[in-house]
Amino acid sequence: MPIPDEITGYEVDKSVRQELMSLPKTLADDVARNLVMVAQLIDDDPEQAYAYSRIALRLASRVAAVREAAGFAAYATQKYAEALAEFRAAKRMTGNVDLWPVMADCERGLGRPERAMAMAGEPEVAKLDKAGQVEMRMVAAGARRDMGQIEAAIVTLQGPELASHSVQPWTARLRYAYADALLSAGREDEAREWFGKTVEADKDASTDASDRLAELDGVEFVDALVDDEDDDDDEVDNDVADVDVEVAADLDDDEDEDEDDDNTKH
Repeated sequence: MPIPDEITGYEVDKSVRQELMSLPKTLADDVARNLVMVAQLIDDDPEQAYAYSRIALRLASRVAAVREAAGFAAYATQKYAEALAEFRAAKRMTGNVDLWPVMADCERGLGRPERAMAMAGEPEVAKLDKAGQVEMRMVAAGARRDMGQIEAAIVTLQGPELASHSVQPWTARLRYAYADALLSAGREDEAREWFGKTVEADKDASTDASDRLAELDGVEFVDALVDDEDDDDDEVDNDVADVDVEVAADLDDDEDEDEDDDNTKH
C-alpha cells in the first residue's frame, strides 16, 4: 500500500523506534512507516489502518509494538478475536499489563462479559496505573450492563475518581459512562446532572455529552438538509407563482387588445 513520501518512520514514539532497532535498518524504516500510517488513520479510517497494520505484522511479527498496533487496529474494526490474540502476544513479549483493560473489553466484544468480570478481579489490575484502573472499572461496568445488572454497573463506576473535582484525561469518559448507566436505570435527573459534569470536563468534545444533555432538556435538532430542501421547494413555488402572474398579465393584455379591436370595428 502506498505511503506518502513525507512519512519517514521517525514519527513513531522513541520506545517503538528502540524496539525496531533489532531489525535491519531498511526493514525497520518500512515497519515504522506502516506504524505511522496506522496511528494516523485508526480514528478516521480504521479499515485502512488495519490494512497497514497487517503489512507491519507481516514484516515484523516478533516486535511487541507491532503486535500491539495490530491489536488496536483489529479492535477498531471490531475484529475482537484477532485483537485479543495480538494483545496477548504483546503481553507475553513484554510482561506489561497495560493492555489488560482492552483485553477484557475484547472479551465483552466476543459476547463473554463473564470473562471480562473475571479479569477485573485478577492480580494484574493492581499493577495498573490510575488511568488503567479507571479503564478497567469502566470495562467491568460495561460487562455488568451486558449481563443486565444495571444497578451493579452504577455501583462499579462509583469511587473517589468519579467524585474528584480534579480533571484527568479519563474524567470525561468516566462521568459519561456513569451518566449513561444512570439514564439506563431510569434515573433521569441524576443522569442530567452527570452529563452536565461530563460537559464541564470534556474540553475536547470527545463525547456527545452536550447532545445527550440537550435531548434530556427537550431540545430538538433540525436537519439542515431538510431546511435546505424546504427552501428549495419555496423557491420553486415562488417561481411557479411568478409564472402564473406573468401568464395572467399576458391574458389580460390580449383581452384588452381584443376589446380595442371590437371598438374600432364599431
